[in-house]
Amino acid sequence: QRLHSCPDLVSFMVELKTVLEIALKNTQDLHIPRPPEYYSCLVRDLEILGWNRVAYVDTGLTTVKLKAEDSCGRQHLITLKLNAKYPTEPPDCSVDFPVPFAVSWMPQNSLIDIYNQFLVALESLKEFWDALDEIDGKTWVLEPENPTRSATTRRIAIESNVSVNVEVDPRHPNMLPECYFLGADHEVNPLRTKLNNNIHLWDPEISLLQNLRELLEIDFPSRAVLEKSDFAKDCGICYAYRLDGSVPDQVCDDPRCGQPFHQACLYEWLQGLPTSRQSFNVIFGECPYCNK
Repeated sequence: QRLHSCPDLVSFMVELKTVLEIALKNTQDLHIPRPPEYYSCLVRDLEILGWNRVAYVDTGLTTVKLKAEDSCGRQHLITLKLNAKYPTEPPDCSVDFPVPFAVSWMPQNSLIDIYNQFLVALESLKEFWDALDEIDGKTWVLEPENPTRSATTRRIAIESNVSVNVEVDPRHPNMLPECYFLGADHEVNPLRTKLNNNIHLWDPEISLLQNLRELLEIDFPSRAVLEKSDFAKDCGICYAYRLDGSVPDQVCDDPRCGQPFHQACLYEWLQGLPTSRQSFNVIFGECPYCNK
């Protein structure tokens, strides 16, 4: 209809180009039949693997999700996208890992070979997930809100408007992680000093959380005693806690104020003040709450 209504050749060519572009974008949705050998081979491999390990198979038999449980009882999924040349070519594998997962594949291999490699990879990450599971279970994690198995950072509440962001190396989870403190200077500077003075006490034989307790000489607020709302204070500008996925991470340095703000809110606020000044990428100005 759009082509018929074109008044001239130029308009016709423009409309034709648009129609073709839309059609090309939708070609991936078309079902391309695969040879019978593909289906018989895939069904045979699934039967050898065991249907109890299969979490999902799409109607076109091109995407398969396999489930596994590691030695600590954690549930994991691996998503396999198979092309028409399977098993000559390996499936594309997608996992929720903090490190790359590379599959070793030969044309004579089957899904059970990928599954066994998946199990080995799960056990190689056991200590990493153990460390983060302990943090998630025993402390108040402010970010990420719902951590995935691939997430390597945790922002842990220490007290109101004071937290530490911990970046754990998944290949060496028992080593000292990168630590970044958030909060007013007068509150986080003593923590930085303790970490630097006690860094020699780090013991890879005890858990990451216990090491942090001993180096910082603190007890992290317990989930059994306090609520997340005791630490999750709203931004003093937009009056919300979460903004575009981020939480307040800037705090007024005045001990009598200590109001937290989103970095984006504070930057926008200070940009509009005639008394603010900027040096390179840092902007200086008064606190919107206490004017200090």
